[in-house]
Amino acid sequence: MTRHRSVPPLPLLALLLALLLCLPVTAQTPVPHAPTTGDALPPAIVGEAGELMGTRLAYFEGDAEASGYLSVPAGDGPFPSVILIHEWNGLVERVQQTADSFAAEGYVALAVDLYSGRTGTNPQENMALVRETLADEAKLIANLDAAVAYLRGRDDTTDKVATIGWCYGGGVALSFALGGEHHDGTAIFYGRLLADPEQMKTIDHPVYGTFVENDRGIPVEDVERFVETLRAAGIANDVHIYDEVAHGFWLHVDRDPEKNTPAAIDAWKRLRTYLQSVLGG
Repeated sequence: MTRHRSVPPLPLLALLLALLLCLPVTAQTPVPHAPTTGDALPPAIVGEAGELMGTRLAYFEGDAEASGYLSVPAGDGPFPSVILIHEWNGLVERVQQTADSFAAEGYVALAVDLYSGRTGTNPQENMALVRETLADEAKLIANLDAAVAYLRGRDDTTDKVATIGWCYGGGVALSFALGGEHHDGTAIFYGRLLADPEQMKTIDHPVYGTFVENDRGIPVEDVERFVETLRAAGIANDVHIYDEVAHGFWLHVDRDPEKNTPAAIDAWKRLRTYLQSVLGG
């Protein structure tokens, strides 16, 4: 652990698959394959995203109201996949834009919807949604299991899938690593943690984590215990705690660009390396 101080038609096969799965068939606009280089950050997280290029997707038969957002790279693939798990306010535009940014990096990106089509507009609404959904963890896991199955069933993907979650979504990503369908990576951004060695032993892949010192909800001591537990369980990990920045800094760099940018660049480089190592591509 290091601490830093400073629109073509759908292919026939995809059309048939969508019909078989009772999914809506809508046109997709492939995202140009133009990954970031050097110290560049994904345009979505710095407030410079363009128009949305993906499509809404009903991927979970267990909840007819759940509507995810799918973004696909240009080209034939096959591509590895990432599942994006939203913050406490739900599948808002910023998360959809971020899915487009991951598609530009060469990943089929599915931003899941754990709130049945709803989003919160204030802390009270957000917390009510958090409490309601965390009270039914089995449904959360089933939702993410369905996302994995959908991605692996596409003809333009490999079988490699990783989850990436922020805040509420980071904690859900950890829960999914402990009890969901096998997948290949878990990236947690300032999400709730566990430190139970017996539970942690069920994780069968490396873990990425980005946390901050200035976080009233997740103390540094909890992060340190989490890392100790991962190590004791023999789970490879790349977990960093960044000083000077606050909770939410990475997905919202534009809230305080001067302060957030250096840490966001480092976290992004680490994430790119991590995804390459667990997903290939």
